[in-house]
Amino acid sequence: MTAAQYSNAAVIGAGAWGTALATMCVRAGLQTTLWCRSAQLAASIDAERENAQYLPGHRLPDELQVTSDMSGIAGGELLVLATPAQATREVLTTLAGYIEQPRPLIITAKGLERGSNRFLTDVAKECLNLEPLVLSGPSFAADVVAGLPTAITLAGQDYELARSVAHGLSTRSFRIYVSGDVKGVQIGGAVKNVLAIAAGICAGKGLGASAQAALLARSFAELRRLAGVLGAEAETLFGLSGLGDLVLTCSSTQSRNFSLGKELGLGVDLKTILASRKAVSEGVHTAGVVRAIAGSNNIEMPVCEAVARIVSDGANVDDEINQLLSRPLRAEHE
Repeated sequence: MTAAQYSNAAVIGAGAWGTALATMCVRAGLQTTLWCRSAQLAASIDAERENAQYLPGHRLPDELQVTSDMSGIAGGELLVLATPAQATREVLTTLAGYIEQPRPLIITAKGLERGSNRFLTDVAKECLNLEPLVLSGPSFAADVVAGLPTAITLAGQDYELARSVAHGLSTRSFRIYVSGDVKGVQIGGAVKNVLAIAAGICAGKGLGASAQAALLARSFAELRRLAGVLGAEAETLFGLSGLGDLVLTCSSTQSRNFSLGKELGLGVDLKTILASRKAVSEGVHTAGVVRAIAGSNNIEMPVCEAVARIVSDGANVDDEINQLLSRPLRAEHE
């Protein structure tokens, strides 16, 4: 079955991104159901045609169905998982009890599982015994739901499946490009969130545009080193899900990770920042995982390591900046 033959889709997770993706599925011609963990949120979205909690100011399609009953999405021919990375195992374990046969699953969270240090595709395979697709790239939910031009990557081990799904879900404003590099696309999506916190700290501290540009370049070098050792394709890191997503996330306060880093740079305590937010900043949870993977593979990632010390160990922001600036000079491409 190709994506063009699908008649319906289920989007699991009603945060800003899940809401935007559900809207895109409707625009692509699919009968779409959005699953919310909260019955109260589901009722509110259904009645008001707006996700006032996570994506306010955007009217949702009248055709979009909303539920908090997981049995109501079990029949979805195409499943789109838009829950936070650290909720992946719990949600898919529950979903497994409702699904009688495998069907395409698209993972959209950008992170790695804490504790196991595993890719989310590995978690999905363990929970549902299938090969999931991965959707990632430079995209803000508000831009997507507003119909602004967006380009993104869909990766899958089954390239033909990924291609057919991409063609079926693409619209004039939401363009999906296809990749076979599932690992590379996931690395780009997860690590850029950690690096965006560093970029936000740089902005919050007022270190200037020159420092911001240098940090972005050195961050990209770290991303490439990690991806290379873990077996990703170099071309992937120069594409939408690598450099494209890194540039977007490291340059706008629309990014939850950049804005969190900026508040840290302004001197706000991490606990205070997190307590004031409804949405998840994935980089906070991913930083320690990236540090662990880098350490076990002898990969030098000083920017990611500094972020991990700040958000995981409670290190002082100024001390970490001074430590980065005190590093020995070296050849740029070592």
